Amino acid sequence: MHPPTPPSAADDERRAASTPASPSRGGGGGAPGSTGDPRGSEPPFPGTGRPAALPGTGRPAAPPARGAPSLSSAARPPLAPPPGARRPAQLPPTHTTLICVALPGLAISTDQGQLTGRGLEGFYRGGRRLLARCQVRVAGREPLAVQARMTAADRARFVGTLRASPDGGPDPDVVVERIRHADGTERITLHSSAPRPLRLPIEVSLGTDLADLGTIASGTAGPELPASVHAFGLRWAGATGGAAVTADPPPADALASAGLLRWELDLLPGGSTTLELRIRQDGAGPVRAVGHVATSPLAPARAVGDDPRVEALLSTSIEDLQALLLRDSAHPSDTHLAAGAPWRCGMAPAEALAAARMTLPLGTGLAAGTLRTLARTQIPGPGPRFGMLPGPRRDAGAHLPPGCTGTEATLLFPVLLAEARRWGLPEQTTEELLPTAERCLTWLRTTVGDGTYLPDPQPGGPLRCETQAHAHRAALLGADLLDMYGRPGGAGLRQWAQKLRTAFRDDFWVEDRGGGRPAAARTPDGRIVPHFGSIAAHLLDTGLLGAGESAPGLLDKVQTEQLARLFGSPAMDSGWGLRGLGVKEPGYNPFGHRSGAVRVQETAVAVAGLATAGYEKEASSLLRGLLAAAEAFDHRLPEMYAGEQRTAGGAPLPHPAACRPSATAAASGVLLLATLAGIRPDAPANTVMLRPVRSVPLGEIGLTGLRVAGEPFSVRVGRLGVAMVEEAAAGLQLGA
Repeated sequence: MHPPTPPSAADDERRAASTPASPSRGGGGGAPGSTGDPRGSEPPFPGTGRPAALPGTGRPAAPPARGAPSLSSAARPPLAPPPGARRPAQLPPTHTTLICVALPGLAISTDQGQLTGRGLEGFYRGGRRLLARCQVRVAGREPLAVQARMTAADRARFVGTLRASPDGGPDPDVVVERIRHADGTERITLHSSAPRPLRLPIEVSLGTDLADLGTIASGTAGPELPASVHAFGLRWAGATGGAAVTADPPPADALASAGLLRWELDLLPGGSTTLELRIRQDGAGPVRAVGHVATSPLAPARAVGDDPRVEALLSTSIEDLQALLLRDSAHPSDTHLAAGAPWRCGMAPAEALAAARMTLPLGTGLAAGTLRTLARTQIPGPGPRFGMLPGPRRDAGAHLPPGCTGTEATLLFPVLLAEARRWGLPEQTTEELLPTAERCLTWLRTTVGDGTYLPDPQPGGPLRCETQAHAHRAALLGADLLDMYGRPGGAGLRQWAQKLRTAFRDDFWVEDRGGGRPAAARTPDGRIVPHFGSIAAHLLDTGLLGAGESAPGLLDKVQTEQLARLFGSPAMDSGWGLRGLGVKEPGYNPFGHRSGAVRVQETAVAVAGLATAGYEKEASSLLRGLLAAAEAFDHRLPEMYAGEQRTAGGAPLPHPAACRPSATAAASGVLLLATLAGIRPDAPANTVMLRPVRSVPLGEIGLTGLRVAGEPFSVRVGRLGVAMVEEAAAGLQLGA
């Protein structure tokens, strides 16, 4: 994951389809520049290059026979780096940091507690570092750090000790406790166990560069700014604004030249005293986190069961999701999720839609806010991109060039709207958003034209396996939605989906001695890219139709069974989740974010898809692995971690550049537990069907406080695999 390379004049995809949504069009939530990912989108790997133009938008001419040779990176000569390409900067690691989140506020710390200004350390608001350094000394010494831990998504507790009595022996007699909050507050409390009163000088050394997160990530942040004494603390000013720290009680002395606040504090035996620091941006009040208000769109659901980890997983997932909530600044009633901290604290359309879809069991409010926010970003006509939702490029690993997340977002929009309606989205909201969904579906049919497949990016991109899965699902659920409201186009979408299914089962299946596999893609000139990875999980994600039925998939029954077997093999199932690329594939790297690392979202999608298709053994293995990984990460799952094989007594290796918390990873916790209960609602028909995982891999489980049809919904799955509704909306019937 590297900083982006400079755009080239020929890069039509980045120029026309990858423009981030601006706050004025509803795409904002953080400060300008906070919506991007400082890790960037990697350029094509050597040997792949940018594909030649695809002739038309139909199926490739003269497709090769099944099992044709791979278009691997080794089969092509390496390309020279593009003109003006820069060597990627080394990103500051995140895996050893404690990240407190209550957007738009962040507080990033190491386990030492002291903020030294190195790396990413500091307090942030809207992507700007307000305070980089906050170092505490007691009696001229730094406390010895003994513990650092997250106490909530937005708070961390640091404990240090020191010996203040000259003849107190080896035992510490003063404990220094620091509670750091993402809203820009830090409380420093000293507890004394000394046998007699102490008078201790306390110094807090402060400093900042007021740099934005992207500048810090690239290693080009400037020096600390000079401070001035301000009210009961210090203030810094720069070209982009200013920040101030105030203290309570006021310091006895403030030295601007040294950035120092001083106190002389008296501590009685067994007594305590507290200092509070408040960090504020000029012209801004205290951080008001969206997820902490009474109108949060996420229901406070709970999980209980034989396995105590389910309770921690759900509560932490919801807490992280609330911490990542943002408001559309132009439409404050609409909320959506940021993609993750620290790198992606703004709107990422595809991730926001995917996370909102996985959290539908917590209510439809988040889906409604996300859909309304993105509807305002839809590209207007005329033109070939009319109806698309803009989105940046995304690296696709070693064997394919980057794709456009705008394609995925455009296809996800009608899917989320259709499924949110099944969970209870109000009819008025559905009708309001239906025209946007229609334009997304029109874009799909127009881009495909008379052909069969959807290239990505368009035009001239490869035919990606997962893109066809997204398009197929959008066509079927979109047709269902159009029919419900008497809109035209449903029949044509279904006919195209049938045509796609028939062709896909031949053109995208690679026969081999192991029983075959789905191809990752087909290149513009018709060759197969056979490399197998977790992206194939999207072939199992068919979507929810009426009466609790799943939409048909692109693979037939035999191919689906083979896909389940592959996902259950040691080459793919690491014991901690699904690898992004099989261990025997060329280019496998256990830390490769698209070439071997475990991506939580795709593992959760695989678990849900396998369970729905009836392959409970493989689903249960992946579920247990993901739950074990969650426990190792204190139930705050990162977006990805290394695909190293699990061993007895081992732990998953963290990825040094992963977002944690991550919206899709946190939402995956909700999806996993809802999958165990098999909840399939049809709110317009006043029915709900339960298809639990009969093998009950985690024993008995109960979910309370969910939302179906806008009302509380609770379900329990017993040890025999029988599900029982314990609370539901009046009139909601249990389907057969």
